[in-house]
Amino acid sequence: MIKQFELCIVIPCYNEEKRLDKERMLNFIEAQRNVLLCFVNDGSSDNTLEVLNTIKTAYPNNVVAISTPKNVGKAEAVRTGITYCNKNLKFNKIAYLDADLATTLEECYEISTLVTDEVIFAFGSRIKKIDTNIQRKTSRFLIGRIIATFISKQLKLGVYDTQCGCKIFDSKLSKNIFNEKFISKWLFDVELFHRIIKIYGEEKMNTICREVPLKSWIDYDDSKVKMTYFFKLWLDLYHIRNHYK
Repeated sequence: MIKQFELCIVIPCYNEEKRLDKERMLNFIEAQRNVLLCFVNDGSSDNTLEVLNTIKTAYPNNVVAISTPKNVGKAEAVRTGITYCNKNLKFNKIAYLDADLATTLEECYEISTLVTDEVIFAFGSRIKKIDTNIQRKTSRFLIGRIIATFISKQLKLGVYDTQCGCKIFDSKLSKNIFNEKFISKWLFDVELFHRIIKIYGEEKMNTICREVPLKSWIDYDDSKVKMTYFFKLWLDLYHIRNHYK
């Protein structure tokens, strides 16, 4: 009999051998045995898979480690993990999270409790407030705000942060919006919003979605997204806008 998990968290991993914090992950699993971690080794050339397998060995009932035959990028790695979970596991909600745990597993789980019968999508937002610990480099923050403003206008939504790597969906929604490949390796988050809008319409987004200011988010210094992508992303946004018109 297949166990019913409250939440699955998909974590894409590309050459993360040195960044994977096994202790934090094991402590989380020990505290939340109703959660499954699905790691997707995205064609890593280092010992990422070996590290993932040690985590799986410790908690074989709460950890899945799968691999892509080659590096396919974050968008397809996330889609691969969510598709695997939909085909092979039973769960109420599913999330994806960055391997560096810039958003903690604990906060991802906390945000997931907001996903209910009425709210089918919740996501973290890196809003710096006096009572939060949001650590971002000034350059990335400023560039991020420019990009976020254009994305918000394109979506016609008052969304502050579409690109935070912490998003949670109910199981039914995940089956509907991850079935097709994405146009962009890094702006696939924007495509997810477009896909939800296409199903439910703009007028329902403020009732079925929740944008949640994170309590903590730490910008670790090994982002896979290079600053030079700033010049290419506008072409990606253009293609995304035309595709989802």
